[in-house]
Amino acid sequence: MKIGVISDSHDHLPMIRRALAVFQERGAACVLHAGDFVAPFAVRELLKFAGPVHGCFGNNDGERAGIRQVWPQVAEPPVALAVGGRRILLSHAPVTPAAAPQVPEVVISGHTHRVLVERTPAGVLLLNPGEAGGWLTGRATVALLDTDTLDAEILDL
Repeated sequence: MKIGVISDSHDHLPMIRRALAVFQERGAACVLHAGDFVAPFAVRELLKFAGPVHGCFGNNDGERAGIRQVWPQVAEPPVALAVGGRRILLSHAPVTPAAAPQVPEVVISGHTHRVLVERTPAGVLLLNPGEAGGWLTGRATVALLDTDTLDAEILDL
């Protein structure tokens, strides 16, 4: 199963739309957002994805009540998920695998706006897709996670 991974979109609607198009083109079955959508209008755009969308709040998601009205399933991080037969821990700020109730196979975070694809000595995949908004670094990126191989590919938008 392929999963689209996005973080730090910061209300940048053209990049959210581009990310969803890339995910669809690449065969993603669902999307995970690691926070900092910022406002309900950005969440509405994100939820146009044809498959399931899971996500957690980030530190810049100030209008939480409005976001929850649009997306009641959005969670406080960290969030333990089972997607594509894999144990995934989703957070905005970087966390250790020990933050999960069960040892995860993948830890997804955002917040730093820096791309990270790395394995711990125990084999846990640490994944930060970078910033989808591109506001801070000038580079807008997302990731595609393959749950069959546990490989992640960083994609420039």
